[in-house]
Amino acid sequence: MGEAPRSPYPPDLAEDATPVGDFGSLVDTVVEHADWANRRELGLAARRVEVRSSRFTGAELGEAILIDATFVDCRLDLAGLRHARLERVVFRDCRLGECDLHGATLTDVLFERSELRQATLTGARLERVELRGCELTGLRGAEALRTARMPWNDVLANAPLFAAALGIEIID
Repeated sequence: MGEAPRSPYPPDLAEDATPVGDFGSLVDTVVEHADWANRRELGLAARRVEVRSSRFTGAELGEAILIDATFVDCRLDLAGLRHARLERVVFRDCRLGECDLHGATLTDVLFERSELRQATLTGARLERVELRGCELTGLRGAEALRTARMPWNDVLANAPLFAAALGIEIID
């Protein structure tokens, strides 16, 4: 049986910390209500970051490095995270529809009550990844979930997706 993902370390905020208005350096910070839709920031590095109620729709973040990051109530639909490295990352109540995680490395990642409809995991490498209450309809590269952890009810709800990934023909 696989292990549960490790939780991210929280940001070490300075007493005089100011809200972040631009990508720049995302280290030891909290970001709220940012609208970074359609931004291009290849190789973005973010460490010990909490992002809340923010929008990354269509953002191109290929080869990003996200370590100890928490995303709550964020939109990352259509975002490009190809070949990104995610370590100790939480996505809670997020929309990641059609998010591209092709070739990404996910270690200690939790997706909780998040939508991954038509997202791409093809070629992704997962270690200690957990999905709880997530919408996976149309997920591409479902075979990458081979080592993931999921509650039984979620496994049953996504049985058609897993059957299709295995080439099983469903009959009545």
